[in-house]
Amino acid sequence: MNLFQYARTGLVSVLLIFSLSSQSSAAADVKPDHPERYVVVSGDTLWDIAGKFLQQPWLWPEVWHVNPQIGNPHLIYPGDILVLTYLDGKPILRLERGHPTIKLSPQVRVSANRNAIQAIPIDAIQQFLTESRIVSSSELEEAPYVLQVVEERVLAGANDRLYIRGVEGDAIDRYSVFRANEIYRDPDSGEELGQEALFVGDGKLERFGDPATLLLTRTRREAMMGDRLLPTGEDELLQDFVPHAPATAVEGAILSVIDGVSHIGQYQVVVIDLGADVNMEAGHVLAIDRSGKKVMDKVTSDPRDTVQLPDELAGYLMVFRVFDRLSYGLVMDATRAIRLQDVVRTP
Repeated sequence: MNLFQYARTGLVSVLLIFSLSSQSSAAADVKPDHPERYVVVSGDTLWDIAGKFLQQPWLWPEVWHVNPQIGNPHLIYPGDILVLTYLDGKPILRLERGHPTIKLSPQVRVSANRNAIQAIPIDAIQQFLTESRIVSSSELEEAPYVLQVVEERVLAGANDRLYIRGVEGDAIDRYSVFRANEIYRDPDSGEELGQEALFVGDGKLERFGDPATLLLTRTRREAMMGDRLLPTGEDELLQDFVPHAPATAVEGAILSVIDGVSHIGQYQVVVIDLGADVNMEAGHVLAIDRSGKKVMDKVTSDPRDTVQLPDELAGYLMVFRVFDRLSYGLVMDATRAIRLQDVVRTP
C-alpha cells in the first residue's frame, strides 16, 4: 500500500522515535493539576494528551528523554500508561506497555495501523492532505483542460469520459481534475499569493492526442467544461512531524476559512499567509490573536478621541500542509471567536 492509499484511510497515528538531535533550550512547564499517570483511551490525540501534562502542548518534545541508542519506532495505543517523573529537576514522560519502560520522542507518521492514537483529528484534515491544493493562477491557466463531456452532457461523474486538450506527450496518464476557485491575496499589497484548486476527481487517460480522452475513476463533485487537470500527486502528504513552535518569530494573518463561515472555531481548517517562503513546516504551532478594534472613547466629549484596543489571544492552530506562500492550519484551541484577518504568530 502506498502513501496515497494510507492517507485515504485517514489513519494518521502517533509514531514515537528516539530523537537524535539536541534538546531545545525551551523549558516545558507542567500544569499544576497534571496527572502523575495517564492511561491512554480510544479517541485521544497527541495534542489532547500533551494538554493534560503541559501548559504549552507544543513543547511536548521537551518532556522526552533523548536516547540515541534506541531507534525502533513505537506507537501509543489505547491502554498504554504515560508516567511523568523528573530527571535533574526537569519533567520527563515515560511509556509503560507491559514491558520495560522506555523513554521516547514523538513524531507523527502516516500509518495503516488502526489502533494507535492520532496526533490530531485526522477526519478534520483528511481531504486537505490528498485532494486540496493551492497553486498559482498561471499554473491553472496553463494546465490541460476539459473540452467537453464525451456523451455531450454538461456535467460528468465517476465512470464518465471527458475530452481533454493541452496534454503534451504520453509520460503521464494519471490526472486529478480541479476547478479554479478563490484567489488569495496579501492583505496589505493585494499581491496574489496563490489560488485554491478545488478538487473535482481523479482520472486516467485512455487515449492520448488532441483531444485526449480521460476516464473519471473517482469524483467528489461533477466535472464540467473548463475544469483543469494536474498530475495526480502521491508525495504531497503529511508524513512525519512533531508539534513545535517555529524557530524564529513569524507573523501573518488568517485569509480564509474552509466552508466560508464568518466565525472560526476548534477543528476548522484555515488558510494563512505564511508558507515555505518563511520556512513554515508541518507541525508548527502558532498563536492566534484576535485583532483589536479601534473604538471611540464615549466618556470624553471629544468625538475624535479614539483608542486602539490591544490584540487578545484567541487560540492556537497547527500547520499541517505548506505551500509556497500559504499554508493550511487546523485550529486546535479557540478560547474566543476567531475571525478572518486575525493575527497568527510564533507563540
